[in-house]
Amino acid sequence: MTSFLLEWFKVLGLPRITFVVLLLLLLVWAAPILVINSVNSVDHQLLDVFIQHIPSGLGSFLVVIYKLSGVHVTGVLVLAVLFFFALKRFWQDLICLVFGTGGILVIVDQILKPWFDRPRPGGSLLSLTGRSFPSGHAAGSVVFYFMSCTMIAAHYPRLRWPLFVFSSLWVALVWSSTLYSRAHWPSDILAGAAVGYVWLTFCLAGFTVWERNHLSSSQRSS
Repeated sequence: MTSFLLEWFKVLGLPRITFVVLLLLLLVWAAPILVINSVNSVDHQLLDVFIQHIPSGLGSFLVVIYKLSGVHVTGVLVLAVLFFFALKRFWQDLICLVFGTGGILVIVDQILKPWFDRPRPGGSLLSLTGRSFPSGHAAGSVVFYFMSCTMIAAHYPRLRWPLFVFSSLWVALVWSSTLYSRAHWPSDILAGAAVGYVWLTFCLAGFTVWERNHLSSSQRSS
């Protein structure tokens, strides 16, 4: 176990570990501030400016995107990718994706949101419940889409660029939809994206170490 952790930290590298430590310190420092949503806050101003510059037609489209990126539809996509991995017998990919998507839900919904307990913006276009910070849409989209792209592209290299370009555009639409629908503050999106990136890199680093050890074991047994 110790050797696995040491190799895992080595794969992560000092820059990523430093980023994680700084992010944690920033979240601890920002916790009391984020609960206070002053009308003159940067979050308020950025959200108002963003919404004002979105045409009504595009706004209606973004509301649809927000609904499509919800738990139920995203859950179907997760199951579809897991079924594909099972069909192809990509068992390690399947386990990593389950761990990654399940883990980010626990981190955001069960740990961070209750800890910060930040209210959502007022005047939402949808009936929303729950807390606001960090954005589960932002964190979950980073983890699921980019982890899926990384793993699928490892088996089908020609699909790398189409997958990542499409996923990047879709994630950008999801983030924009959460803002237009007033489901989240801009800082919720930034924090959710950062938390999602950290968890994604942790999972992929662990997956890399696991694959190396599995390959070494297979070579020794053969």
